[in-house]
Amino acid sequence: MTTVASDPAKIEPPKIEPPDILCSELVRIFTAQGVEVQALQGLNLRVDRGEMVALVGASGSGKSTLLTILAGLDTPTAGVARVAGHDVVAMGRRERVAYQRSAVGFIWQQTSRNLLPYLSVAENIAMAHVVAGVIPRSRRVAEASRLLELLEVGEVRDRRPAELSGGQQQRAALAVALANSPRVLLADEPTGELDEATSADVLAAMETVNRERQVTTLIVTHDPAVSEHVDRTIRIRDGRTSTEVLRRTEVDDDGRRVRVAEEYAVLDRAGRLQLPAEFTTALGLRDRVRLSLEPDRVEVRPGVEDQGSDEGVAS
Repeated sequence: MTTVASDPAKIEPPKIEPPDILCSELVRIFTAQGVEVQALQGLNLRVDRGEMVALVGASGSGKSTLLTILAGLDTPTAGVARVAGHDVVAMGRRERVAYQRSAVGFIWQQTSRNLLPYLSVAENIAMAHVVAGVIPRSRRVAEASRLLELLEVGEVRDRRPAELSGGQQQRAALAVALANSPRVLLADEPTGELDEATSADVLAAMETVNRERQVTTLIVTHDPAVSEHVDRTIRIRDGRTSTEVLRRTEVDDDGRRVRVAEEYAVLDRAGRLQLPAEFTTALGLRDRVRLSLEPDRVEVRPGVEDQGSDEGVAS
């Protein structure tokens, strides 16, 4: 029997799906009263299809600026930003409107910005359907019911926002944001006005949507509890991504499932990284530092002579 070898030229390499969010060297400069403020200073970010990611950082670090750019509400000064196949920097007015209606969903911290107060929950969803015109009319009622049941707020469909609890309001807002089946969900402090228990319920609902509908989700937050509901937490500092915390589930020696977190510094294309503030403070690193290349690591030492001491080494 003769074996015919397959032609390597005919073997197609596996397709690599592009990320749903990709930012490269993103810059945003604001000018107020003749003074320039750099909100974003060469930020890089990648969120793959179906990921649920938290974006954290101090006030003024650039988180909200980034989110408004990704939502198509602002334009960067320089750099690249692509979301769900759209070039957010270059798209014109018509594409921007279509993008906001069908490609992304958005949740604000304030309920008044998410829900029309004079409409019921079901009517708010219906309004989103009518304005966007993405979901066929014949499917809209059923789609609204599925969303409300998925988010466990089906019993309040006929109530107005003022008649809902804070958690119900945010889950209803989530239903409105998802009404037109967007690929990407952007949330700006979605638990900022909620207590701890209610926040957990809302985040669990967002996890359910992410898992069941594979909606890529990016959450900007100050709430440390959010990190426990995502697999990746990205920290922004001074307009750049500085560190990432990756979480995974493992089984310990006793057979219990435990969550393990590892923190990584983000290295940009120019080879720059930001050391966490607690590291630099603990080791007295400031101004200039000394670097040494070891076989398996890079060591960072204070720039001031330490008289041969090995104290104050970061690697």
